[in-house]
Amino acid sequence: MPGPRPFLVRKNLARVLLRAARWRTVGEVPPSAVLVGAPHTSNWDWVLTLLLAWDNGVTIRLLVKESLFKGPLGWILRSTGAVALDRANPGATMRSLLAEADGNETFLLGLAAEGTRSKGEYWKSGFYRISQQTGLPITLAFLDAPSRTVGWGPTFHPSGDVRADMDRVRAFYVGVTGIRPEGTTVPRLKEEGTA
Repeated sequence: MPGPRPFLVRKNLARVLLRAARWRTVGEVPPSAVLVGAPHTSNWDWVLTLLLAWDNGVTIRLLVKESLFKGPLGWILRSTGAVALDRANPGATMRSLLAEADGNETFLLGLAAEGTRSKGEYWKSGFYRISQQTGLPITLAFLDAPSRTVGWGPTFHPSGDVRADMDRVRAFYVGVTGIRPEGTTVPRLKEEGTA
């Protein structure tokens, strides 16, 4: 983990870039959590999430598909805290991250629950399962293009009632609009069953 000086440089750089792009950050960073980032509709989501983390002086261990870790982009992703996820065999990656979470006072694991920048039918339930298995709470992070706001939303521990918990998630994201609204997937898990 970088020392105080790199964090200060990152914080100042984030503030300059956010101001130049006319975006702002809101909310309080949780000490440790599984972060759900939504809506995920553009590659700019990663840039804004990175600036949110830097502005708050934290590193997010963001899960990113393994195929993006080739060439210079791989170096950039690793240097910003991203973790390559082999979607065919995620177990090893998750075990390593969970061991890291046990050894740190502050641990933020970020996932784009939509799993893609295109509209889908369901969110991926990994964030929910990881939270249940680790005891880490879920924090709803967001970016809202019309208000040019990126931030930390509410934090909660899953109750085990998937539908009730997802009702809470849906209520939070009502009115939150991604950069490409047509790519938004409504917060819904297969595990909720049919209504």
